[in-house]
Amino acid sequence: VQLQASGGGMVQAGGSLRLSCVASGDTFSNYNTAWFRQAPGKEREFVAGIRRSGGRTYYADSVKGRFTISRDNARTTVTLQMDSLKPDDTAVYYCAADQGLILSSLRIWEQYDYRGQGTLVTVSS
Repeated sequence: VQLQASGGGMVQAGGSLRLSCVASGDTFSNYNTAWFRQAPGKEREFVAGIRRSGGRTYYADSVKGRFTISRDNARTTVTLQMDSLKPDDTAVYYCAADQGLILSSLRIWEQYDYRGQGTLVTVSS
């Protein structure tokens, strides 16, 4: 499956952005999906994940209550709504997909078979 992320940009602290990741090439509803991010000089980290059916979601503590992940299987899209953005949220954001991850692997970038190119989010103070 191919993944294309979009929606990044520059926003002031306290603002909102909405990232989208469009999948193609296979049955999207077969894949668990997630968002990761990598800030300058830091390691890539898990942001949010959502199960195939959309029934279960997972968040990093740093974004819980501010970010919302959702998916539309009919449109083969996973979305990350980011509210109350902080300068620490500045990073390149990536989407990823995999069919068979167990819960303990959901937050590990290298465990995803399919990983898209990133979109840059810059939050100014």
